[in-house]
Amino acid sequence: ASLTSSSDGHPVTCALCSDSLPASVKEQLLKHMVFVTYKRFTEQPITDFCSVIKTNSEGPVEQQEHYFLLCDALPEDRILREQLQQRRLEEVLDQQQKERDDTTFHHACMFCNEEFNGNRSSLLNHMAKEHSFSIGLPDNIVYCNKFLHTLEWKLENMQCLYCEKTFRDKTTLKDHMRKKQHRRINARNHDYDRFYVINYLELGKTWEEVQSEDDRELFEDEDDDWSDWQAHPVCAVCLFCEQQAETMEKIYTHMEETHGFDLHKLKTDLSLKFYQQVKLVNYIRRELHQCRCYCCQERFETKEELVQHLGNTGHVMQLPEVSHWDQPQYYFPTYENDALLTALSDSESEPEGPNPSSEVPIIAEDISNLKVIKQTSVLNKLILYGCIC
Repeated sequence: ASLTSSSDGHPVTCALCSDSLPASVKEQLLKHMVFVTYKRFTEQPITDFCSVIKTNSEGPVEQQEHYFLLCDALPEDRILREQLQQRRLEEVLDQQQKERDDTTFHHACMFCNEEFNGNRSSLLNHMAKEHSFSIGLPDNIVYCNKFLHTLEWKLENMQCLYCEKTFRDKTTLKDHMRKKQHRRINARNHDYDRFYVINYLELGKTWEEVQSEDDRELFEDEDDDWSDWQAHPVCAVCLFCEQQAETMEKIYTHMEETHGFDLHKLKTDLSLKFYQQVKLVNYIRRELHQCRCYCCQERFETKEELVQHLGNTGHVMQLPEVSHWDQPQYYFPTYENDALLTALSDSESEPEGPNPSSEVPIIAEDISNLKVIKQTSVLNKLILYGCIC
């Protein structure tokens, strides 16, 4: 019924005839369409509307059966489906525009309970940036409130948004989603399709089919000439502020000059292996995200207050005991696609200064019993029997 109704309450035209009916009375509209369909089926042969499938076509006539199927292979049926799909698309686009213009939006974040007013994009961008939870660009989403309520219902019922397993409490659920990187929705769950505009664009096609067609067009137009290829620049984010840089050298220089933090010095002084560096960066990221000093564990109201505390107390280059942060839980990044982690290297593969191996004495093999070895070697027997020329 929603396919033939008008969102503004004005009369709509029946998809099967030229009659207009009030959109507010959906049951009357449906009865009218059923009546028109029934009348046409009684006045015309059924083969004018349906495809015919004959079973057991090679057997006796009395054992053959005919099945009549409605399908879009018939021109009239195809036109009707396209009209309904077009109306549905117009309705969705109208709804999306209303949500874009809506300034009365009010909703709390599902992860930190921070409240957002005004446009819905502020909440969606916050969850993507602060909690690494992205459900897509705001302009690609429709029926946003229903979408958020659906996700909240799952979390309230201790259900993972990606694998949809149920857990005993919220703490276990949060740890699972963080460690397994399940802070995302399952694209294979088609219950979410109604919230994305792409699923309304073409008749009978899901987002997967539309996307695969786009990919095929790219492959068909693929050119072997890669001379104009430009690599996407790395965007590394500072540990202590929102400063970003396109190269790792710039971000390291920024952290050292602005915040007094020298990651290379810590790596050298503590002789950190590669995975220890990963854990350390993830540990510092997490503590700063929670507005907690990674040295003394003191909490602050804002990240700015914490950064000021680190500078005033000199804690910026002071770390707790290695056992405190060298834990398996810090294998997992606080922020998804943290570019700072991609630039880490094993200190063993980058020796600095003189080659340490040059001062290591080389001890020769013990050759004091070489004569005995020759006399007792199995090769002597092989020579006697002519096995070696």
